Amino acid sequence: MNKKLEEFEIYLKEKKVAIIGLGVSNLPLLEYMNKLGAKVTVFDNRNVEQIPKEHFEKLVSYNMEYFFGKECLSNLKNFDIIFRAPSCMPTKKELVQAKTDGAIVTTEIEMLIEMCPGTVIGITGSDGKTTTTTLIYEMLKEKGYNCYLGGNIGIPLFTKLNEMTEKDYVVLELSSFQLMNMTVSPNISVITNITPNHLDIHSSYEEYIDAKKNIFKYQSENDIVVLNYDNELTRNCAKEANSKVIFFSSETRLDDGVILDEDVIKLCDDKIRRHIINTKDILLRGKHNYENIAAAIAATKSLVDIDTQIKVIKNFSGVEHRTEFIREIDGVKWYNDSIGTSPTRTIAGLNSFDEPIVLIAGGYDKHLDYTPIAKPILDKVKTLILIGQTAEKIFLAVKEEEERQGKKIDIYMCETLEDTVKLAKKSATNGDIVLFSPASASFDMFKNFAERGNRFKEIVNNI
Repeated sequence: MNKKLEEFEIYLKEKKVAIIGLGVSNLPLLEYMNKLGAKVTVFDNRNVEQIPKEHFEKLVSYNMEYFFGKECLSNLKNFDIIFRAPSCMPTKKELVQAKTDGAIVTTEIEMLIEMCPGTVIGITGSDGKTTTTTLIYEMLKEKGYNCYLGGNIGIPLFTKLNEMTEKDYVVLELSSFQLMNMTVSPNISVITNITPNHLDIHSSYEEYIDAKKNIFKYQSENDIVVLNYDNELTRNCAKEANSKVIFFSSETRLDDGVILDEDVIKLCDDKIRRHIINTKDILLRGKHNYENIAAAIAATKSLVDIDTQIKVIKNFSGVEHRTEFIREIDGVKWYNDSIGTSPTRTIAGLNSFDEPIVLIAGGYDKHLDYTPIAKPILDKVKTLILIGQTAEKIFLAVKEEEERQGKKIDIYMCETLEDTVKLAKKSATNGDIVLFSPASASFDMFKNFAERGNRFKEIVNNI
């Protein structure tokens, strides 16, 4: 029996527990708390008709109290422990007050890291989290370790704690929302990069950066943090780390770490550089993906031999919605990069190709600066097709760059995703790439980037 978990379960019995958010990540907690006999109240800012029927029915079957609607947190009083959903920011006044009144405010993922008997590997960053996380998980699995995949991907793992042993590995993709206010760090942590993101939700860029830093802030000297040497913010994190630092880089020939040296990924140890794999043998495209691979190699180098790493890298074709090849039509290759929810992600997508690009972009406005994407668009794109709330922002940024360079590209505005695909088909010629990489979130038209990407693929596959 997991001693920490056993003590926690004893503590929970008869305690007043609040669970904020009746989403997928918190659903297993309902059953778990019900079995323990905790007095649970569920909060969700949606109205009852907006909540999936099966979620509500589960709640009712456990005879739990609940408060729904925008003002539901006004009832968040006199609780012993509060589990917040990642989307419920710990800065909300009701949560701050509850903590002041003595409640423990935590998350399913923080409790998982706190009580996991095995080794926890956590990955965060503005871009590249999912690809890096999946690569690390696949490398460990291929080596024969018993692994669990969770966080933003995989399944909620808190209720799996009683199955885990000291020999197991838990690989977690962690967002700034999950890391915010966390007071425990994984044993091995990775920060792929830090660039402006989610500024529509975080109160400032500094708050976002500080949340990311929690992934290594509470590590010990025996732990490891993997950092991107080429990103100034992540490079400077090394000064604050208590743990062993391993850098990766695609721009600097480091003496120690993992580097992309021209077309070869190399493992460097005390100025000795060992060839790992040539980029021509990698299915993934783009320097950003080579950086993700380098990060995964760095994170697993003490656990997985090079031959196993190479085998996984060679067979890894990518994660859905990340520069994902859909099909070729009349010599034009169509790619779904719906994960391009920020300008930096879309720039990475554009840099994956040397062919002329028809770019479909635009979506929900996260209050990001679109100036940096203008030059890459003008350099790489022959036709720009815009949609959604950020269409005007991207348009204005590109027009300014056109004036600066004295160059013009075709730019169109569309109302629907179907219209963008029709126009892209008309604009693209043999040898071109059509890239759907919005540089924006999806919430103006879709539930999330996956729903948006699936819809785009469906439209393209029906041409």
